[in-house]
Amino acid sequence: MDPVTSYLRDLQATGRSTATLRSYGMDLLRWFRFIWAIDVPWSQATRVEARDFSCWIQVTRKRRPVPALAGEGASAGPGRGAPGAPNPVTGKPAPGRTYAAATVVHSETVLRGFYELHRELGSGPMVNPFPQARGHRGRAHAHHNPMEVFRNERTGLYRPKVPRRVPRCIPDELFNELFARLGSHRDRALVAFWVSTGARASELLGATQEDADPGQQLITVIRKGSRALQRLPASPDAFV
Repeated sequence: MDPVTSYLRDLQATGRSTATLRSYGMDLLRWFRFIWAIDVPWSQATRVEARDFSCWIQVTRKRRPVPALAGEGASAGPGRGAPGAPNPVTGKPAPGRTYAAATVVHSETVLRGFYELHRELGSGPMVNPFPQARGHRGRAHAHHNPMEVFRNERTGLYRPKVPRRVPRCIPDELFNELFARLGSHRDRALVAFWVSTGARASELLGATQEDADPGQQLITVIRKGSRALQRLPASPDAFV
C-alpha cells in the first residue's frame, strides 16, 4: 500500500475530518516533492534531508498561480496591500511570499507523525528523520499541573518558534457600518452569532433551526476539532 495512503487511512480511522486529511496530504506532498527533487527515496530519508527541508521551507517562496488576465504588475485586488502587510482596518496580515511560521510548524508535526507511524509498522526508516527536541521525551505538557503556567516545551527538533500574534479587532463604527449594509435579517443574525459566540463560521453555517434555544439564549454547534456538540451563549440581538 502507498505509504501516504496508509498514513491517511490511519488518521481517518481516528475520526479526522476530510479537511484535516487534505491539510495533512498537502504537507506530505510538499515533502515528497522536495525529496524527489534531490533523488532520495522517502524510506531512506535521514535527519540531513529533514534538516535541509526545514531550512528550505522557511526561506522559499510559495508557488502562486499567475492570473490569466493580469500582468506582472497587476493589482492584487481591493483591500489587499503588499504581501505580509497588515490590513489597516482589521490588522490581519496579507498572505506573504514565504510560508508562515504556523505552516512550517504544522508541516513538521505531520512529517514527524508520518515517519513515526511507519517506524512502528516497520515499513519506513528505523530512525525518525524528524526527531524530538534534544532532552525531550514524550508528549509536550503530558503531566502538566493545571495550577502552574505552561512552560515552553518544543516537541520537534526542527520546529521553529511561532511569534505571538496581536489580537485583531475592527473599530465599532466600521462594524456598525458593515452590519447596516447586510441585506437580510438572516445575515445579520449570523454575524451577531459569529461575533457573540466566537464560533467558527463553518460551525455556525452547519447549525439548524432546532439548534437555537432562544429561551436560554444558547446555540448548539459541532466543534471543528473534536466534533463534539457544544452549547454557546449568544447575543440576544441574534435571536431577535
